[in-house]
Amino acid sequence: MKKILLLIVGVFLLSTSLFAKEIVPFTVYYEDDQPAGNGNPRTPIEVPLVYIEDYTLTFETSHPEYVLNIKDEDGTVVYSTVVYSTQTQVVLPSLLSGDYEIQLDFGGNYIFVGEIVL
Repeated sequence: MKKILLLIVGVFLLSTSLFAKEIVPFTVYYEDDQPAGNGNPRTPIEVPLVYIEDYTLTFETSHPEYVLNIKDEDGTVVYSTVVYSTQTQVVLPSLLSGDYEIQLDFGGNYIFVGEIVL
């Protein structure tokens, strides 16, 4: 009976910690001055998997190096940092409060843009 109770409590604690994180949905923007297409097929770009919980962003374990920019409603960058490929978490400043645009740029022509609420 104690084992069943411990199992139920363990599953409850695990489920509440997993669902406390919210996934950040991203839109992909592509910027390139070159003419479209050179005859070579391209592999679709993989959108990063990022979760937010309070002021902590959690990245999937395998990702490229990104430049992370947080912009306010006026489009002003209020926070910027590099997220290294070995890094899985970034803690944002607790001074930020409200709606923000999050941008992930990995030095190519692709920029991932999403929205977060802090």
